[in-house]
Amino acid sequence: MEVVASPVRETAAVEPGLSSHLRQRIATEFKDRWEKEWKRKFVTHGTAPGPDAVRLDGNDYLSVTGHPGIVQAQLDALRCNREFIVQSGVFQLDGSPTSRFEAQLAAHVGKQGALLCQSGYTANLGLIQVIADAQTPVYVDSLAHMSLWEGVRAAGAPAHAFRHNDPQHLDRMAARHGPGLVIVDSVYSTTGALCPLQEMVEVAERHGCMILVDESHSLGTHGPQGRGLCAELGLTQRVHFITASLAKAFAGRAGFFTLPDELRPYLMCHSYPSIFSSCLLPHEIAGLAATLEVVQRSDTERAQLRRTTQRVRAGFTALGYPIGHGSEQIISLEAGPEVDTLALRDRLEERGVFGAVFCAPATSRNRSMVRLTLNSALTDAEIERVESVARELAPIVKPWDWPIARRNAGARATN
Repeated sequence: MEVVASPVRETAAVEPGLSSHLRQRIATEFKDRWEKEWKRKFVTHGTAPGPDAVRLDGNDYLSVTGHPGIVQAQLDALRCNREFIVQSGVFQLDGSPTSRFEAQLAAHVGKQGALLCQSGYTANLGLIQVIADAQTPVYVDSLAHMSLWEGVRAAGAPAHAFRHNDPQHLDRMAARHGPGLVIVDSVYSTTGALCPLQEMVEVAERHGCMILVDESHSLGTHGPQGRGLCAELGLTQRVHFITASLAKAFAGRAGFFTLPDELRPYLMCHSYPSIFSSCLLPHEIAGLAATLEVVQRSDTERAQLRRTTQRVRAGFTALGYPIGHGSEQIISLEAGPEVDTLALRDRLEERGVFGAVFCAPATSRNRSMVRLTLNSALTDAEIERVESVARELAPIVKPWDWPIARRNAGARATN
């Protein structure tokens, strides 16, 4: 007699209830935002891009994703590393693929050594946790990436925010609080603003401060062979630490920071993300090493990205979009309140242009934006489509009336 298995019935999972305190926090801090502003749909989730969409919502600035040399390196590593042991990165021996790639990264940016991390976030967290403490005043640009602020918090260091890209304000704060650590981004991730790095380094030196530069959005895109803004400006030997995410121009899943040889043993015993995170896998290391070679050969793509950036920025500016606070491949359409930003995102997506919504905690509460990131592979037809959509939307969204436009006008009148 044949036994027929009964169909498995799907039942809804039952979870234990949240604490009343946590429920109250959600109700107080988030409920109105979720229900009234976001209409019960997560803020970053718009519509799915179609096959003809112009995608400006990623960070692959040099369009290396799918490069055959990178893919082949990953495949070869997957086939040849069947006995690899996953363990904490601190167990990776000298001479391992990880340590060899770290040496290649360090040489690429012109520093003594480098440490590979799971992400740019953990790189910043793990480095700052070690190089600052409660007796180290830390001077942080007000628009620095959240991972940098979290690193300061993990270190228990006193944080002093200075006005964005304002070396004079940094100078006054360092004079008041004394030698410490200065933290800046080379290119700011929400605005595309370029750091006045020469002036920042001079202020740090004048006050006996170390300086950390996050090159996440300039590594690969700036400097000779994509070595970054520090190299482009000839400042590498005057900067103490360089950090970067490798999820931007390298289009991978990792981050790193540089460090002098004298710091490495101490850091390996005190940097918690390095100690308590597993290492990257062999195919990831192989892919990143191959990507480094591609990036170094990508002068043509860097030049194309610069031309595209200048063209698109000029077009938006001529139409009245207030984007003058930035200059690089990141374009911020800062509509202001989240409800206005979501409406702008929806109108762009209806016309086949896809950016990324940035809102609190990535921005201030009422300074949300649609961020457009350009890449070297954009075609003339795609650029023309973006320009056409921007032209069509200008009289609808009235960017000249956005809060940032009014603030900029007020600042110009004051000056």
